[in-house]
Amino acid sequence: MVISGTHALDIVMWMMEAKRPVEVYARSVDKALRPLCRGIDATAGVITFEDGSLYHASISWALPTVWPGAVYSLEVGIVGTEGVLTIDDTHRDIVLATTIAQGEGYAPDAARRVDFLGSYPPGDVALGELRGPIRDETESWLNRLAVGVATQHATAAEAHDRLMLTKAFDLSARLKRAVPLPITAKDETPRMGVRAAV
Repeated sequence: MVISGTHALDIVMWMMEAKRPVEVYARSVDKALRPLCRGIDATAGVITFEDGSLYHASISWALPTVWPGAVYSLEVGIVGTEGVLTIDDTHRDIVLATTIAQGEGYAPDAARRVDFLGSYPPGDVALGELRGPIRDETESWLNRLAVGVATQHATAAEAHDRLMLTKAFDLSARLKRAVPLPITAKDETPRMGVRAAV
């Protein structure tokens, strides 16, 4: 959750900023990535808010190596009684299928011949230049620093809040129980006699 769960969590928490999260309940699985890097394959969980609203998240890194998404894809749905917001950031709108390995930009395993273009977060290299969302975001951030242009970047307090929420997902999954919010650094330290299990 800490690595990629923050992206979806950030947009959801931004949309639900008037609501206070009070509990996280999560589970993880680690069958595919554990032998390679002791990583977590997937985590799914629920944040419960003070007013009873729920946020369900599911994050997975253990897709087949031939999956066309280069690194990540994101789908977010916020459903309420007064409105709905859906975000499809899966990059399935531009698909490249070829019998020849790609020569520029992200170069996956030669066996993979289908790509969702734009799904590599830094962007794609075209005509010798990086193009895509990270380029745009980087230029926006540099403009903020260099000339003070207002941007949509998260504040340090918002970033810390999202980090602690993702850590709460991981803690809940490790402890296999619901975790009240907010958590502290003390909560993250495994206690004697408590086995870290996923």
